Amino acid sequence: MCIDYRALNKVMVKNKYPISLIVDWFDQLGRARYFMKLDLSLGYYQVRIAEGDEPKTTCVTRYGSYKFLVMLFDLTNAPTMFCTLMNKIFHPYLDKFVVVYLDDIVIYSSREFHWCL
Repeated sequence: MCIDYRALNKVMVKNKYPISLIVDWFDQLGRARYFMKLDLSLGYYQVRIAEGDEPKTTCVTRYGSYKFLVMLFDLTNAPTMFCTLMNKIFHPYLDKFVVVYLDDIVIYSSREFHWCL
């Protein structure tokens, strides 16, 4: 199913949040020897949208009306909201041994990952 949210996106208040650039990580990752990459499966769908905003996502089909309870990829603020959430969750570890880019997480180390075996 494909839903056109252009009208909703046009009236949304745009969140401003800097999405990091991959080139900013080169110094951090360049010193590491070991890497573990996590890709959050359907990461946006793991995030509940704000209570009360569900009707804004309503989709009408011949089978009935449906509203989403989780964040959609097509909404203007989805990437910034997701980045904000991921950075809050991983804040204690950022720039130490974790980098986050949208739904991709890289854990890095100059030593083996004995703690994760």
